[in-house]
Amino acid sequence: MNKLLKYAGLSGLAGLLAALIFTPAALPAEEEAAYVGAEACSSCHEGQYASFMEKSAKAHSWKSLEKMLPKLTEDEKKECYACHTTGYGKPGGFLSLEQTPEKANLSCEACHGPGSLHSESGDPEEIRRRPDVYNCVVFCHNSERVQIFKFKPMLYHGGH
Repeated sequence: MNKLLKYAGLSGLAGLLAALIFTPAALPAEEEAAYVGAEACSSCHEGQYASFMEKSAKAHSWKSLEKMLPKLTEDEKKECYACHTTGYGKPGGFLSLEQTPEKANLSCEACHGPGSLHSESGDPEEIRRRPDVYNCVVFCHNSERVQIFKFKPMLYHGGH
């Protein structure tokens, strides 16, 4: 939460209010769920999937990373994978372009969390239905990365 407040430049009462509003949306069994890739989402969420693939830069995040890879060390690549791939370092997540090409871009699960339990059951309680700002800021759109790469986070941009 401190990273969120620092990013937003909030302290005191404003910081307390932000902390209450932007509490991370938890998944009941998130630690048990694995990443399955956007294709798993497409069978039930056809319209959202099509829109995401067409309109969201996240759906094509590997392209921007691919240009830099030859210039990076292995450790630097791993840092980039955390924000430019789906589920890197987590169960079912991106391993390498050769092993898991379907997770080389960011997918639905980057915002909605790992989807294995939800895709098996269809239970909306087993997925983060409404992603919140906390997840965006803590994982990728933090102040350090915004300053380094000079991009503006597109919070609530309606990726689908």
